[in-house]
Amino acid sequence: MMKRSIVIASLLGLAAVGWIASGQIGHGDSGPEVQKPPANLEASTNVASVRVRTQAATPYRVDVVLRGSTEAVRKVNVKAETFGRVVELNAQRGGSVESGEVMVRLSPEERPAMLDEARALYEQRRIEYEAARKLSKKGFRAETQLAASKADLEAADAAVQRAKVALENIVIRAPFDGYVDERMVEIGDFIDKGDPITKVVDLDPILIVTQVNERSIKQLSVGEPGYARLITGDEVEGKIRFVSAVADPQTRTFRVEIEVPNPDLKIPDGLSADVRLPLQEIPAHLVSPAILSLTDSGEVGVKVVNEDNLVTFIPANIVANGATGVWLSGLPEEITLITVGQEFVTDGQEVLPIDEETLEPIEIGSNS
Repeated sequence: MMKRSIVIASLLGLAAVGWIASGQIGHGDSGPEVQKPPANLEASTNVASVRVRTQAATPYRVDVVLRGSTEAVRKVNVKAETFGRVVELNAQRGGSVESGEVMVRLSPEERPAMLDEARALYEQRRIEYEAARKLSKKGFRAETQLAASKADLEAADAAVQRAKVALENIVIRAPFDGYVDERMVEIGDFIDKGDPITKVVDLDPILIVTQVNERSIKQLSVGEPGYARLITGDEVEGKIRFVSAVADPQTRTFRVEIEVPNPDLKIPDGLSADVRLPLQEIPAHLVSPAILSLTDSGEVGVKVVNEDNLVTFIPANIVANGATGVWLSGLPEEITLITVGQEFVTDGQEVLPIDEETLEPIEIGSNS
């Protein structure tokens, strides 16, 4: 019985060996196994796409807004040129005067008599000189005596002129059309030479004066427009008439004057004002604030795509904020600006630029 079991086991083992052998032989008949090529990792890498817009810079005039104040174009303290007592007073404080108008008259004192005396002496010297000249022609008078007589005549004439001026100086006239801001004398006051009489202010035109910083001063020129909003709410405009070439040593700013017409004298001296000065035009780009980028160092700029389809960060200066965006300076004349996706790409990264309007890929350099 046991021998029979051994025989059966041996037959089963031989059958298994044969089955295994037949499988190996069959596999070999099907030929060598075909191996798949390795995956192309480079081909499976996707280039990031960004939406772009090609735009050119446009001229933009930047305004600088400053604090300022109104100032009279002229202020003069009229002073006496001689002594005397005030006998006539026409200048009224707060009133207007015209150029040459008599404001104050002083007592003549002895001046008319001094003029008469000078004229009499001149007449005497004139007669003496005529006589000396006739005698000199006949040879009865030396040339030196004739010259001395002529000098006496000229001195007498000078004395007449001085007496006339002294008499004229008792009349104090307005130096220009203006406004009498102060009057320092009254009828009966005795004044001496050099004493102040009135203060006359010229308010037409009126000046609006401000101080401009070092960076902006080179962009201003005489004759350019200037605007101001007075503290009263009135808005005025005029022309720049003066730009200082010397900075204030304390503030390092430069004085700028705007001349504004003021025919009705409604704008007084000393009003505060907000001054707006348009600077020279500069090339600038108008962009949405949403596309601005900020570097780790805090530098503001935009990301553009160059001709090699590489992202480039360009620093920019914000020159103004408008209702439709921000104006940037410091950028090239023409740029291909990334408008969507700039926050997901970095400087130097290759991208696929997509036109923001057509949504089609574009070739930088041929789309402009």
